[in-house]
Amino acid sequence: MIKIAVIAFLSAGALVAQPFRWTREQMIHHTPLNPFERFEDGRPNVPDALLEKVKGLSVEEAWGILRSKGYRAQYLGGGFKSLHPGTKLVGRAVTAQYLPTRPDLEQVLNADAKAAGMPSGANQKVIDLLRLNDVPVIDLMGVAPGHNFGGDNLHAAIYGATKTGAVVDGTVRDIEGLFEMPTQVYFREGHPAAVEGVMVIGINIPVKVGEAIVMPGDVVLGDRTGVIFIPPQLVKQIVDTAELTHIHDEWTKAKFLTGKYKASELYPTPTLPELKKEYDEYVKKKLGR
Repeated sequence: MIKIAVIAFLSAGALVAQPFRWTREQMIHHTPLNPFERFEDGRPNVPDALLEKVKGLSVEEAWGILRSKGYRAQYLGGGFKSLHPGTKLVGRAVTAQYLPTRPDLEQVLNADAKAAGMPSGANQKVIDLLRLNDVPVIDLMGVAPGHNFGGDNLHAAIYGATKTGAVVDGTVRDIEGLFEMPTQVYFREGHPAAVEGVMVIGINIPVKVGEAIVMPGDVVLGDRTGVIFIPPQLVKQIVDTAELTHIHDEWTKAKFLTGKYKASELYPTPTLPELKKEYDEYVKKKLGR
């Protein structure tokens, strides 16, 4: 099955001195709804201050708004492991598409990479591009020997550059070493084999990981539930809506824990007039109004 990312890459045309990547103009063309500034390559740059607020969200809080806007393929789905369950993963997506090695194509890609001053290592081509608050999102075609995106050494390099982690539709190795690091990684399986028999076909183009379609610059949000990818234009709306959700849930759970109320009296909204008044006053106080 031909991946959507490969189609997008091939349709982008020949990229002189920018192998595997959209030009700045192509990036802007394909992310027209981005409301924020951009990096030099055109990738959307969701502000760090907004990323900090995303760290307070859950996947569920993003899910509903995304689906209401027609974004129905943003959740990673099942079959992934979390290196540190309970540790959030938040950052801006840097995407990469891998394919099985084909010698004639690989020869051309390696020559282009060398001419552009890129490293020869498949994974290093991606990792060397990372900066603070980036999250590499890697389509390595699932689990197979060689479908590997690094072990403890390369993930130390990733964390050193980003202070985040990674999402890998494939394997990682050296799990024992990885577990001792502060990075957060979502991955299919651990496997001892290093990267082999694959080649990088695209960087910062659309990719499919699990059940999700990810664009470069999407905000990655990972928690105990899993990982969801938020288009830049919807990040602020989701953050603002979540503030009200947090207030609602805080008040509702506190009431339920008293054991005095039936589920239907408080959820999803208070039904008794005196409770509705109390809730409205609580919301105004929390919002400082």
